[in-house]
Amino acid sequence: MSNHLLKYLLILFMATAAAPTQAQQQPLKREFRAVWIATVANIDWPGQKGLSPAVQQQEFKYILDEHQKNGMNAVIVQVRPAADALYRSKLEPWSEFLTGKQGLAMNPPYDPLQFMLDEAHKRGMEFHAWFNPYRATFDAKAEVAPNHITKRKPEWFLKYDGKLLFNPGIPEVRQYITNVVMDVVNRYDIDGVHFDDYFYPYPVANTPIPDEDTYAAYKGLFTNKNDWRRYNVDELIKGVSDSINAVKPYVKFGISPFGVWKNLADGPDGSATRAGAPSYTALYADTRKWMQVGWIDYLVPQVYWHIGNPAADYKTVVEWWAQNAFQRHLYVGLGAYKVASDPTYPEWHDPTQMPRQLQLSRTIPHVNGSVFFSSKSVMSNPNNLQDSLRSSYYKYPALLPVMDWKKNEELEPPFSLKVRQTDRGVSLHWQHDQDVRFYVVYRFEKRNPPIWDLAFWKERKWEPFQPDLNSPATIVAKVFGTNTAFIDETPLDQGKYVYVVTALDRQQNESAPSHPVTLKYKY
Repeated sequence: MSNHLLKYLLILFMATAAAPTQAQQQPLKREFRAVWIATVANIDWPGQKGLSPAVQQQEFKYILDEHQKNGMNAVIVQVRPAADALYRSKLEPWSEFLTGKQGLAMNPPYDPLQFMLDEAHKRGMEFHAWFNPYRATFDAKAEVAPNHITKRKPEWFLKYDGKLLFNPGIPEVRQYITNVVMDVVNRYDIDGVHFDDYFYPYPVANTPIPDEDTYAAYKGLFTNKNDWRRYNVDELIKGVSDSINAVKPYVKFGISPFGVWKNLADGPDGSATRAGAPSYTALYADTRKWMQVGWIDYLVPQVYWHIGNPAADYKTVVEWWAQNAFQRHLYVGLGAYKVASDPTYPEWHDPTQMPRQLQLSRTIPHVNGSVFFSSKSVMSNPNNLQDSLRSSYYKYPALLPVMDWKKNEELEPPFSLKVRQTDRGVSLHWQHDQDVRFYVVYRFEKRNPPIWDLAFWKERKWEPFQPDLNSPATIVAKVFGTNTAFIDETPLDQGKYVYVVTALDRQQNESAPSHPVTLKYKY
C-alpha cells in the first residue's frame, strides 16, 4: 500500500469521526460517589429489627456488592441514629434497629461496625461513619434502655415535637457528643466522620424551642438568642474537628446540611431561593462558615429539588454552593428517594431528571462528586437510575478526589510485580515496603500501532511500554492495602495484556506505577 493511500485513509478516518457525545467523553478519573445507608427506622439496613447476625451480614454484603457494580467508591453508614450504637460501646446502648430492643446485644455476638468497615474496604470503598449528633429519641413512642443517656442525664435534654434532643446550649453536652465520636475514631479504622442535617430541630409552627433557662444560664455576652444558638453548634463542630485532627488528622470530617444556607431574603450573601428552613436561620447551623474556616473537609448539601423548582432550583443551589466552597470539597446530595415517587412535582417522574442533575453537577467547577439518598432508593432502580449509573455515568471506577490540606504520604511504587494465567483468571502478586490504604490494578490491551502510523511501520521502533493512567477505563480493581495479591477474573480475549499496580495513601494520592508486566493470554 502506497504512502499516499495510507495518508488518504487516515484523513478520511479523521474527517468522518463523530464528535464525542456526553456519554462518550473522557470519563472522570476522580470523583466522590457514595450512598447514604440509613439504619434509623431500618430504612436501608438491616431490613428489619431482630434479624440474626448472619442475615444482617448477608444483607449488608449484598448492598455493598450492588453499589460496587453501581460504581460507588464510598459508603456513608449511620452508626448512631439516636444516642445509641451499631457498634460495641461503653457509652451508649445497642440500637433497637439491630435487635428490636434498645440495649439488647447481638446473639451470637459480633461488632456490626467492624464487620461493615472490613467489607467496605474489601471492595475498595471508603467508609464514613454517620452520627446524628443531637437526636436522642427517634419518636414519641421510643422505649430507651435503662442506661440510655436520657435516663442518666435528663437535665441535658429538650423535648420538642414529642421527641428528646440534646440541648446544644449546655457545654457538657458538646463534650459528651465529642467523646462519643472520638470513641469511634480512636477504636475503628474509619475513613471519615459524617454528621447529617439535624442540629437545632426543624421548626414546628407556633412551637418555640424550650431553651429559655439554658440561654439565661449560658448566654455570656450574647444579647441575641439566635446568635447564641449558632455559637453553640459552632462550638460542637469546632470541638469535633479539633479532636479528630489531634488524633487522626487523616480522618475526614464531613457534614450534610439542609440544601440552603440562607435565602436571598435573609441577606445579600444568600442564594436566590425561597426554601422553607434554611440552615442558618431555622436550624442555627452556619454551614457555610464551617467550610470557610476549615473546620470540615467536605460538605454535602441536600439538594433534593428538581431542576427548575420555583422555590429552590437545583442549578441555582449547586452553583451557589460551588461559589462558596472555600477550597473544601463539595459533593451534591441527590434525592434519589424522590425519583418516580414524588406526587407533588411531575418533574421527578421524568426519567432524565436525575441524569441531568448528574451531568449538570459535572459541568460546575468545584463540585467534586455526588451522594445519593438513600441506598434502597438507588437499588430499586427507579426510572432506570441504577441502570444508567452502571451503563453510563459510573461505568468506569473512579478514585476519590485528593484533599490537598490533609497530610500526604510520599509513596514509592510497588515492585516485583508477577503476573500469570491460572484457571481462575490472571493472578497478580507484588511487593511494597510502605503502609498504604489501597492498591490500584490497571490492565492495558497491548496492540500494534494503527496502520497509518507510517513512521512506526517504516522504522519499526519498539519503544518501552508507557502506561497511561489518566483513563479509569483501564482500572481493574482497588485492593485494600493489607493485600499484595489479586486475581483478575475478567473474561479476556486471546492476546497480549499489560498490567501495572500503583499505591494510594489515605487521601488517595497515587504513586508512580510499578514496572509493567506483559502477559500473553491464551484460551
